[in-house]
Amino acid sequence: MSNILGIISEYNPFHNGHLYHLNESKKATHSDYAIAIMTGNFAQRGDASIVDKWSKARMAISNGIDLVIELPTIYSISSAENFADGAIKILNSLNIVDYLSFGSESGDISVLDDIAEVLSKEPREYKTLLSHELSKGVSFPKAREKALLMYLGDVRRFVNVLSSPNNILGIEYLKSLKRQHSLIRPITLKRKNVGYNDNFLPANSRFASASAIRNYCMSSDITELQRVMPENSYDILEDCIKKGNFVKNLSAFDKEIIYTLRKMSTSEIANLPDVSEGLEFALKNAANSCNSVIELLTLVDTKRYTKTRIQRILLYAILGITKKDMQLSKSVIPYVRILGFNSSGRELLGEISKRNPKLELVTSVKKFLDNSSNKNLKYILEKDIWASNVYTLGFEYDSKANMDYTQKLIIY
Repeated sequence: MSNILGIISEYNPFHNGHLYHLNESKKATHSDYAIAIMTGNFAQRGDASIVDKWSKARMAISNGIDLVIELPTIYSISSAENFADGAIKILNSLNIVDYLSFGSESGDISVLDDIAEVLSKEPREYKTLLSHELSKGVSFPKAREKALLMYLGDVRRFVNVLSSPNNILGIEYLKSLKRQHSLIRPITLKRKNVGYNDNFLPANSRFASASAIRNYCMSSDITELQRVMPENSYDILEDCIKKGNFVKNLSAFDKEIIYTLRKMSTSEIANLPDVSEGLEFALKNAANSCNSVIELLTLVDTKRYTKTRIQRILLYAILGITKKDMQLSKSVIPYVRILGFNSSGRELLGEISKRNPKLELVTSVKKFLDNSSNKNLKYILEKDIWASNVYTLGFEYDSKANMDYTQKLIIY
């Protein structure tokens, strides 16, 4: 079997930039097969996916991904570190992946790897610098960036690297590969034309950020998106919007979030991942005096915590994810939940089973829950099922529960 490429993705939604990355990565690694570890119905920045995970899988497979595997929800909405760890654990467990390719603002794998080396080993001098920066009351990402620049010394080479979201994720992938002693070889491609958080569609360009595309979905006419998305992806997106089967953003769950926080005690809020230093009181007070996510985020505005971190905490609340659950996710190797594949993907599944006869491939949620003896993995899978049930509450129409039981595999 020729080289096999691994990609960790959100595909929210799949656009021309993703297609470019896939095709160029295949060329660079001489790979004929591509596997995507893809987030489900909620995203790492603490937001909802614009369309459901099966629609995203359909987009990916129709544009050249051979096999789509879901990254369990508990990892999908984790910090960048646990997000990366979960995805790399899955890629390693397949025992067939040769390369991992990711996009980055830097485009220089050596720069990212030098930073990953420091962060994976955490020398004493670096930890002292980090503690000093944190004592100033700034957010952890900002403190880490300053501490690294002081430790590494070469400001010109490393400046702004850690202020770019794809660089940060890429560094976490490299850290995870090192920690797990993985044989998967990493490469990075430089992101071109648009920034990760650009919220507009550039004129006369075939490329736009996923953020800009999601924002444009709020328009009454989305035909302009045809120039920045592959035809298959656009058709799937358009169909979901017409049917009311899409979620604009986290604000679709305003009432669920406020209700949950009002119902929870401060000690229960304190038991949510990423909550520390009395943040539970700020969240409780905000929920008691507002009725929307936007208002809540404004009331809990603090230098110490990023907006993304607060949004993830809101998701932990409505999905019932605790600090104990997060520790569990760090101690296990996730299951391999198949969302879809094409004919080449079917070959990959055969090869995976051949090389890993004891590896359980989850193609039926019910069968796995009925037959598996692994209580930890069953517990994490139940969080995926609940996440889907919550997610469809954001639909305009057909807000059905139990889609993880009823939705068929996407097979091309």
